[in-house]
Amino acid sequence: MKKTIFTGLIVLYCLAPLLAQEGIKIAKLKYNGGGDWYANKTALPNLIEFCNQNLNMRLAPEEEIVEVGSPELFSYPYVYMTGHGNVVFSQQEAENLRQYLMSGGFLHIDDNYGLDQFIRVEMKKVFPDLDFVELPFDHPIYHQKYDFNEGLPKVHEHDGKPPLGLGIIYNGRLVCFYSYESDLGNGWEDQQIYNDPESIRLEALKAGANIISYAFTQY
Repeated sequence: MKKTIFTGLIVLYCLAPLLAQEGIKIAKLKYNGGGDWYANKTALPNLIEFCNQNLNMRLAPEEEIVEVGSPELFSYPYVYMTGHGNVVFSQQEAENLRQYLMSGGFLHIDDNYGLDQFIRVEMKKVFPDLDFVELPFDHPIYHQKYDFNEGLPKVHEHDGKPPLGLGIIYNGRLVCFYSYESDLGNGWEDQQIYNDPESIRLEALKAGANIISYAFTQY
């Protein structure tokens, strides 16, 4: 039944130019633990606008907010998670997120510096037998409309580490993409917030567009 929900969403996406609709909605994940799940307030609206203009998508202009344990999670083909601090999933929330991902959903975790030590522990509640693995540079997520032959772009420097694209793969399908040491979401923000060069912002938006495109077309 839940898989049917996502199949229907993809069909709607493919037929979007023919339909008078507001657009398919994507969501930001609200979690407990005290971390700032609400960070990067302008990031997703800017990425949505970029996808609509450059990939001819029909996404709703504003993201929704969805809690980890909510049944509404299954309404979104792409869910974005970010923050700097602590994350705690209850057992019910971990089970709900696991069912969402197993049923065709896609979670993009974007480390906003400081999330890593917490999210790795909590994702073990979701998939106890699976680990994050580094995705090779020839993975399709790096080669949608835009080619990133060396993986994710580096938006902001923190610890001198290279940006990494990590994933959780369930039954051969990438269900969770984790952008680490990249700060993609900061690159999607309004330019005046960080005063990043436009060339860096554009690379971040292209990488984000690839991720959404991949999430929508992998079924």
